[in-house]
Amino acid sequence: EVQLVESGGGVVQAGGSLRLSCVSSGFTFKDYAIGWFRQAPGKAREGISSISGGDGSTFYADSVMGRFTISSDGAKNTVYLQMSSLKPEDTGVYSCAAVPEANVRFAKQTRTRVPWDHWGQGTQVTVAS
Repeated sequence: EVQLVESGGGVVQAGGSLRLSCVSSGFTFKDYAIGWFRQAPGKAREGISSISGGDGSTFYADSVMGRFTISSDGAKNTVYLQMSSLKPEDTGVYSCAAVPEANVRFAKQTRTRVPWDHWGQGTQVTVAS
């Protein structure tokens, strides 16, 4: 089955950097999109970045654009999120998720939300001020 495992979280001072990893298995990497999400206490989960395993196209939320960089290594079935210039508001549980690209295309065609249906356990990122 599809599995995703995040790592790399920790405590960092404002302005610092962290690199998160999402190691996946159980699917053909090039046929899926992988996304990063975060959730702060008392707040809704926020999609912050995603990458296509097929063509490598990327997406960034405005809140992280210019500071975070997503990348992938298909040979390792791994997606990375390099986070720089971290702010206290970046604090939260960071999770990766996967969805078949075919489902992304279907969601686009039907004007529905992308069904991110495979999730990792999450890793805590704390940015101290």
